[in-house]
Amino acid sequence: MTSYRILILGASYGSLIATKLALAGHDATMVCLPHEVEAFNNKGAIIRMPVRGIDGLIEVNSNMLKGAIVACLAEDAVPAHFDIVVLAMQEPQYSSSPEITALMKRVAKAKRPCMSIMNMPPLTYLSRIPELNPLAFRGCYVSPHIWDELDPNLMTLCSPDPQAFRPPDEDVNVLQVRLPTNFKSARFVDDKHTKMLKQLEQTIEAARFRTVDQDDIALPVKLKVHESVFVPLAKWAMLMAGNYRCVQAENMRSIQEAVHSDLAASKEVYEWVVNLCLSLGGEVADFVPFDKYAHAAQSLTSPSSAARALAAGATNIERVDKLVQMIGQSLDKQNDEIDASVALVDAWLNKNRQQQ
Repeated sequence: MTSYRILILGASYGSLIATKLALAGHDATMVCLPHEVEAFNNKGAIIRMPVRGIDGLIEVNSNMLKGAIVACLAEDAVPAHFDIVVLAMQEPQYSSSPEITALMKRVAKAKRPCMSIMNMPPLTYLSRIPELNPLAFRGCYVSPHIWDELDPNLMTLCSPDPQAFRPPDEDVNVLQVRLPTNFKSARFVDDKHTKMLKQLEQTIEAARFRTVDQDDIALPVKLKVHESVFVPLAKWAMLMAGNYRCVQAENMRSIQEAVHSDLAASKEVYEWVVNLCLSLGGEVADFVPFDKYAHAAQSLTSPSSAARALAAGATNIERVDKLVQMIGQSLDKQNDEIDASVALVDAWLNKNRQQQ
């Protein structure tokens, strides 16, 4: 199959999808911060992940793979030289510097298909859901104008379901996967672009990694391409039942505690969000049953990244909570638990901004 060149904005989740692509024989260029560029180019991307049936973690170094991974600064990236662009940063980061803002303008001008793996769907993607008017939700985004020049026909969304983190005592080029689930992408509007996405899916599925024991094994975390635009939105119910409910007035709690301290309340929130998506046109098959999510949440013993960021003083985070609330309001739907989560996040952000 064709070997593709992929530009990836972001080096956390970005390094995970980049490594999976390189294992499959594709070339990836990651846009990073200066100290990250040096670490990735000198030492490669290192991914550690659990593999069923194998004790401990498997470590993959991108320098040993068929495809190449290189890192560059935003100002050096030329989107027109790539086949596809992957947006792997959190939503507030796209307006974090003039260099990133300028790069996003070059991405729009290059007319390359873009796959976002943000929890927060780009405003551009919301245009693909007929029941939604993106103009009504601009207030949920840090810099909504960033998305204005991008073409909905060239944008798809991929749910970042795998749980991964950078170990605090390791270099920035190291990422550890805690929950090795799959990236789930919606198709593109254009069949030609969807065909490319499915070729990436097939090559990642077929790729094998040779261990130190000379065994060729399949690694978890695949790319799955779906016809429905709603499949990536299945993450919303998980975020609202778990991730955002980690945020408390004082001390943050783990996702496990957020879900299982009151399982009935968690299920009610989860199913409310699923029903919201169904009312927009989704199908039941697009979403993960609550029991399956609750089982996975048992292993998530740390607070969510949003909760950790707020506790560390962040003045902006992805506001999926607010987006879900406002979409509900646009359909005359309301949920007390979600309103409470939004209020808590608002309070933390206001406090952090006042302390700046």
